[in-house]
Amino acid sequence: MQFSVKSGVRASERTECAILPLFDGRAASSITSAFDRALKGRIRRLIRRGDASTSLGQSLLLRDVKGTGARNILLVGCGARSEFRPERLVRAAGTAAEALGRTTIRSATNFLGCDTGGGIDAYSAARAIVQATRFTTYRFAEQKSRKDAKARLVRMILVLEDAQSLADARRGIAEAQAIANGVDLARNLGNRSPNLCTPTHLANVARELGKSHSSLRVQVLAEAEIKRLKMGAFLSVTAGSDTPPRFIVIHYRGAGATEKPVVLCGKGITFDTGGISLKPPPKMDEMKFDMCGGAAVIGTMASIAELGLKLNVVGIVPACENMPGGRATRPGDIVTSMSGQTIEIINTDAEGRLILCDALTYAKQFKPACIIDVATLTGACVIALGGLYTGLFSPDDKLAEALTAAGRRANDEAWPLPVREEYGESLRSNFADFANSGAREGGASIAAQFLSRFVEATPWAHLDIAGVAWLQGNAKGATGRPVGLLVDFLLERQVS
Repeated sequence: MQFSVKSGVRASERTECAILPLFDGRAASSITSAFDRALKGRIRRLIRRGDASTSLGQSLLLRDVKGTGARNILLVGCGARSEFRPERLVRAAGTAAEALGRTTIRSATNFLGCDTGGGIDAYSAARAIVQATRFTTYRFAEQKSRKDAKARLVRMILVLEDAQSLADARRGIAEAQAIANGVDLARNLGNRSPNLCTPTHLANVARELGKSHSSLRVQVLAEAEIKRLKMGAFLSVTAGSDTPPRFIVIHYRGAGATEKPVVLCGKGITFDTGGISLKPPPKMDEMKFDMCGGAAVIGTMASIAELGLKLNVVGIVPACENMPGGRATRPGDIVTSMSGQTIEIINTDAEGRLILCDALTYAKQFKPACIIDVATLTGACVIALGGLYTGLFSPDDKLAEALTAAGRRANDEAWPLPVREEYGESLRSNFADFANSGAREGGASIAAQFLSRFVEATPWAHLDIAGVAWLQGNAKGATGRPVGLLVDFLLERQVS
């Protein structure tokens, strides 16, 4: 979709559709008031009658209107103007895109960020509108014989009152488009069926990225190399599968060689049966989404390469299947991780931490500024936070605060949860250094505590995206989270 920005647009300017904000009470938008005057008070009458709502998430399309330059007008409820912050603008912009998606309208002029009462700057408004519109108009029909109709809306003009803010808005559009491209890539990978989106497929997608961007260098380690590196924890997960594992490493160089990189590690379980500790059949099809952490890392690397960020980043994706079989790892087996620490396998369905612990050990060779791992790790995190927040675990307060702030700016929020040593008590083992699974209570923190044993003194954060990586029901599909959070975090870390 094409986005552009203008200032000084009036109600008389021609457009196929004008998207106008409706605020509660008397704090009306000046642009909506201008359209209302041209329409001889029609908008006010619609609100009074209850036909148009100012409530956030509501909309009303007026067709073939007379008196303005707009052929159609979409009225979008925005709630209280005093509370209209970027996250509410995201909701309003998504509502608008969804409403227009049910029509044949191809071009629109968006006034939602035009007159926000000073609460949202031009850069933030542009980013919010573009990302919300792109997210809402996303379609996935790669594997259908009959393709779903493409989103008809192909062009949108964002309107600002202040011409001096146009440069900021254009920067917001460019960043939002790059982030949305990374989100779309992550969503596509997550939505592809597991017989197509295998570890080899993830590796091939990473290789194609490397060919498209000169700033990216891609390494793919096959099983023989993984064995040579003694990644026994990773290999224990893939043991029951006939599909070979891949260990994907993507290097992004945007700063000098002496600049320490940020390392991103993403869980890439392309299908998770639970292994010998087999999952129940209901919703097992959703376990194709168990590689969404790895998909998010690949999507993030694509976004930062497009943006040309001034920092160094390494993306690591250990990718494999977790399958039952004659060679599969059993509960009670003991494996040796790349770090040399031994792990008693209590539950083969606690496999994500096993592939990640070897990835974390591998990551330390880069002497990183920090390590962030991303994983659909625990159902316990879903119980704790639902589908709103990513679970954020870090013993480093400064890193946790930076990630929390990035999530807030990107409307891809994370919520800090504890990772104290006491959570490791239930990982005690009589036969190995520790077990891979512990008590049910506090399960998300126990899993994070397990991972913390492999990072030593390196600043580290763990993002549990089990509740936010995909949607269920009629909207079923990958979300691409937390690409937005990660890219925003990296934007803020650029070297001057």
